[in-house]
Amino acid sequence: MPRAHRPRRGSLAYSPRVRAAAPIPHVRGWPSVPSPCLLGTAGYKVGMTHVLMIDDRKTSLTSGQNLAVPVTVVEAPPVFVFGLRLYTKGERGLRVMKEVWAKDLPKYLDRVLNLPKQKDPSEGLAEADKLVQGGKVSEVRVLCCTQPHLIKLKKTPEVFEIPLGGSTAAEKLEFAKRILGKEVRVSEVFKAGEYIDVVSITKGKGFQGPVKRWGVKILPRKTEGGTRQVGTLGPWKPSKVMWSVPQAGQMGYHQRTEYNKRILKLGENGAEVTVEGGFLRYGPVRGDYVLISGSIPGPSKRFVLLKKASRMPSQSPVAPTLTYISLSSKQGK
Repeated sequence: MPRAHRPRRGSLAYSPRVRAAAPIPHVRGWPSVPSPCLLGTAGYKVGMTHVLMIDDRKTSLTSGQNLAVPVTVVEAPPVFVFGLRLYTKGERGLRVMKEVWAKDLPKYLDRVLNLPKQKDPSEGLAEADKLVQGGKVSEVRVLCCTQPHLIKLKKTPEVFEIPLGGSTAAEKLEFAKRILGKEVRVSEVFKAGEYIDVVSITKGKGFQGPVKRWGVKILPRKTEGGTRQVGTLGPWKPSKVMWSVPQAGQMGYHQRTEYNKRILKLGENGAEVTVEGGFLRYGPVRGDYVLISGSIPGPSKRFVLLKKASRMPSQSPVAPTLTYISLSSKQGK
């Protein structure tokens, strides 16, 4: 009799499970949008609650009925656009050609960057126009920073880069000029009912054994050397430990992307979604917020990157109808 087949313990889809390089996620792929716009923005994870909404899926068995939906609250204070970059295609990918910074830079930026001497950006923008007209520019992106001091979260901002939508480099540059040195709210980037991708760093769990990390079976009581370990690291031939063998190591604090998360509501008054007693390990919501259907990676206060969906559904976004937002305390009794 052949041995019964058992599915493999744990998924190899996310290997190697190493710590993320930084708390700010790195995005390799961005969608292409024909109209000039920001392709993303940022916020901070607050916590979860639930809402009642009318099911607007036409083919659903509960279409038109009230549904209880778990939602994640993300507080998104306005991001400040302090610079722009022009890229050209090199032998090893994109290469920076020109960088222009805004004139009036906020003082809190010197916490993370060595700020240059203040000067008029008009000369740099004129050079950027010449480079775009020369046809060498293939990509235009803006440099942004968060403003967590507006919501009394912390003082040090996060600095990140956001590409722009548009059909030509000249169109992207004109849009970048309009928002250079200005604040951009989350309502100017997304709208209710839109599907987005959420990129964040998961909750860190430290160094864990193979049972918790991979879900392998606990060995019998009389096993020599312990029970919470793998039965064998591999055969004699090949005489090496394969990368697919479940072993102890880092668990959590990995970069993950959640695709096609629907925005249920955008608002400017955080009191509308602040639960009784404030959110656990976060407190009250003080500024602009986003209600996202379902869960997203990371603990509370974690930096979250919100970007246009790479696998955009075919239907146009329709704002859902929310009938109730739960504001009951999440701190237990």
